[in-house]
Amino acid sequence: MRANINVFWILAGFFILADAVYVFWSLVSYGKVEWVGTLGIALGAILGAFLAFYLGRVHGAQGGELPEDMTDSNIDDGDPEMGFYSPWSWWPIVLGGSLAIFFAGLAVGTWICFIGVSLILIAIIGWTYEYYRGFFAR
Repeated sequence: MRANINVFWILAGFFILADAVYVFWSLVSYGKVEWVGTLGIALGAILGAFLAFYLGRVHGAQGGELPEDMTDSNIDDGDPEMGFYSPWSWWPIVLGGSLAIFFAGLAVGTWICFIGVSLILIAIIGWTYEYYRGFFAR
């Protein structure tokens, strides 16, 4: 985690430096500050600083080193339980297609969004309750 903290602090510093260069360049080129790019780059610096600060606080509060930070640890030391996933489930594909229809409706015509939302609801309900019916019911 220490490596991640350092990377985000370096990233925040880079964005601060890039923001200063951007302001200087826009002053030289146009004679005024271009605010959209200046604020966008500054917000990137703030985001990097927020993430570094948060990770630093979490690292300090956990009371020990993670397996990723130790040079003598094995891969299995940091292997958490990821949860249960169905390898045979078709519902994620149905949900992805439904989301594609919904977002295509945003671009093409809003009436298609209603079809996409109804298919999204069906896919979420089907994915949630797939173990309540059929061969794999629990």
